[in-house]
Amino acid sequence: MFESLSERLGGVFDRLTRAGALSEADVVTALREVRTALLEADVSLPVARDFIKRVTDKATGAAVTKSITPGQMVVKIVHDELIRVLAGDEEPEALKIDNPPATILMVGLQGSGKTTTTAKLAKRLKERNGKKVLLASLDTNRPAAMEQLAILGAQIGVDSLPIVKGETAVQIAKRAKTQANLGGYDVVFLDTAGRLHIDEVLMDEIQSVRDIAQPRETLLVVDGLTGQDAVNVATEFDGKVGISGVVLTRMDGDGRGGAALSMRAVTGKPIRFVGLGEKMDAIEPFDPQRVAGRILGMGDIVALVEKAQETFEAEQAERMAKRFAKGLFNMNDLKLQLDQMLKMGGMASVMGMMPGMGKMQAQAEAAGMNDKMITRQIGLINSMTKRERANPDMLQASRKKRIASGAGLDVSDLNRLLKQHKQMADMMKKFGKGGMIKNMIKQMMGKGGMPDPSKMSPEQLAEAAKSMGQGMGSGAGLPPGLGGMPRGFTLPAGLSGLMKKK
Repeated sequence: MFESLSERLGGVFDRLTRAGALSEADVVTALREVRTALLEADVSLPVARDFIKRVTDKATGAAVTKSITPGQMVVKIVHDELIRVLAGDEEPEALKIDNPPATILMVGLQGSGKTTTTAKLAKRLKERNGKKVLLASLDTNRPAAMEQLAILGAQIGVDSLPIVKGETAVQIAKRAKTQANLGGYDVVFLDTAGRLHIDEVLMDEIQSVRDIAQPRETLLVVDGLTGQDAVNVATEFDGKVGISGVVLTRMDGDGRGGAALSMRAVTGKPIRFVGLGEKMDAIEPFDPQRVAGRILGMGDIVALVEKAQETFEAEQAERMAKRFAKGLFNMNDLKLQLDQMLKMGGMASVMGMMPGMGKMQAQAEAAGMNDKMITRQIGLINSMTKRERANPDMLQASRKKRIASGAGLDVSDLNRLLKQHKQMADMMKKFGKGGMIKNMIKQMMGKGGMPDPSKMSPEQLAEAAKSMGQGMGSGAGLPPGLGGMPRGFTLPAGLSGLMKKK
């Protein structure tokens, strides 16, 4: 979502950091471009104006313009102010679910993704916090709204309040509270009705439900693609109902991101979660520091590690780590890496979270390095026999023709895959010598196993990567076990080569 803003800001800061010495006029000119970029990204005018004023006050002093690296100092000031805009002056709070049964009231306009978000949060609380959750739909207006929540509940293994036709929203809320108490539930979600626009009927209904339910949290779900209108909706709901936080949906879309940057500053309410897709696990807590890093092209190593941990099985990772330590890497290993890349959200998602790689997404796309390429490569490997996968060196002309035909591709596509595999296999042998991979694993994992990435700062992870000789921006590419990644994870074919071109 922040791609265009990140690209504009990246261009401004590249010029600043290359300039060496900076005058106050240089800084002011650069910040004028930053202001334009923010406004084009649909950030509200008061927020953009206040942001630029604070940055200018800090960035035009002699301590900055006469420092050894003035350009980098300006980037740091912008980064810190971005975090301040996104986070406010208070520390982010966890959901208040400490007094069971804790009621969470979900509100928002129709079409914002409220019902799906309700199910996503329920799944998250069940799986990550071990909570017993009850879902209840109060939407008596939209056809099949109650059935939709019940179906989603069944998919994620969460109980739903039985549907009783003819009940009002207030009656359903009362029954949900009773059921939650009797059933020993920790959390009960009340999914209220929405409208296409804010009206008195909607607000009266939500206020009546709120008075009955006495929610611990009232979360407003807004569509991140609606831009500044999302901020207006949040302001209206907070004024008439009172909200404790915001969930922004469709943050994986092609919107300009202004709503996220304006929401906290205008409403004073924290963004609690962001929706990143239609899948039930496509939601994550809103972390201002990590979002600011993504906007400025600094990547998000913590999120990358977390995604890898979620999709990588420990036993499988152990087996692969042992193979890699011996310098072994065949087509089965490559297929596992390609599958892993897709599970983590695809090439664009992974590159966006890697420091310095966000700017290269367009270059990678132009070079044909995308999810379609990965899918085609998996298809080629699937066309091979078990023996051929284990021993790709045995592939001669007739076998290549059969494999390419089976995958519906050309022999040239297979030759490119084999070349990439050989490059990766050579890299494995290089890092396998002298126990380098074992040392990397020891440093990354420690005796107690994989550290919790949520408790590690991006600086700590970057330092760990640096100490292991990885050198994120070194032209040597990234070896197996990207800083803090689970053992056995390497960069899939092609990415290392792209890093070398950087």
